[in-house]
Amino acid sequence: MTATAAEIASQPDTWQTALARAGEFREALAAPGERVLAIGCGTSAFVAQSYAKLREAGGIGETDAAYASELPTGRRYDRVVAITRSGTTTEILTALRGLPAGTRRVVVTAVEGEAVDELADERLVLGFADEASVVQTRFPTTVLAGARAVLGHRHDQMVHDGRSALATPLPVEAGRFDHFVFLGTGWTVGLAHEAALKMRETAQAWSESYPAMDFRHGPVAVATERSLVWAFGEVPEGIAETSAGAGATVYQDADRDPLAQLVLVHRLAIELAGRRGLDPDRPRRLTRSVVLAPAGTDAAR
Repeated sequence: MTATAAEIASQPDTWQTALARAGEFREALAAPGERVLAIGCGTSAFVAQSYAKLREAGGIGETDAAYASELPTGRRYDRVVAITRSGTTTEILTALRGLPAGTRRVVVTAVEGEAVDELADERLVLGFADEASVVQTRFPTTVLAGARAVLGHRHDQMVHDGRSALATPLPVEAGRFDHFVFLGTGWTVGLAHEAALKMRETAQAWSESYPAMDFRHGPVAVATERSLVWAFGEVPEGIAETSAGAGATVYQDADRDPLAQLVLVHRLAIELAGRRGLDPDRPRRLTRSVVLAPAGTDAAR
């Protein structure tokens, strides 16, 4: 078993651990009444998007999300939550250094003793969810599992459905498709973006992601019988019919927890990578963390 596959299989256990540490998640991520900005890069940016939607939907307080390299201008926040598995990503460090005085800097990470520690007023360290893999799976889903538990979002089936998603056969055959589209609404739009990224990183697949309603505003034009359209949770009426009308295969399971559906996508990506002779532990041109060289040098990793 690859390290990536082993970490995928461990997710229900890390979610359970996160639920047991709900007090720490509440202190870092809830902060009732505060105006919050969540930031990240890549996978962590999608987690930030989902967290922001969950926090606002829970009535906790105004919450924005942004890529660390594209911070909002002209706005002030009480708290900035930076999600960074490694604690070394250049854009995260730069963003935190540039925040105005008085902004509380909260860092959600999997590692202690890295550069981000010196910039944090508060840390939520999820060492139990750290990963050997370059491709992130259990760290981001564990962040969301804990966030859902403290933001008033239904999560009672999450661990059960996660275990079921590991034990059940995949709902579709990876080899039937060469085009993958993931759709979501509300907080699951971030999951859709993350699912598409996993297919690209792990299997070098052509994958896209959209808010469900926006799929009809152009993207459906490229759907064919070789397309899989995967909808997370409930989607507006007519989306499945539009997809099927284009010849695509539609997968939707509104009864399965969305995080558990993401586990199925992780497994699908691993399956497709195997069919294509790819090693998921060594994704092409990717590293665990993007650390850029100082300006004026040509070294970067």
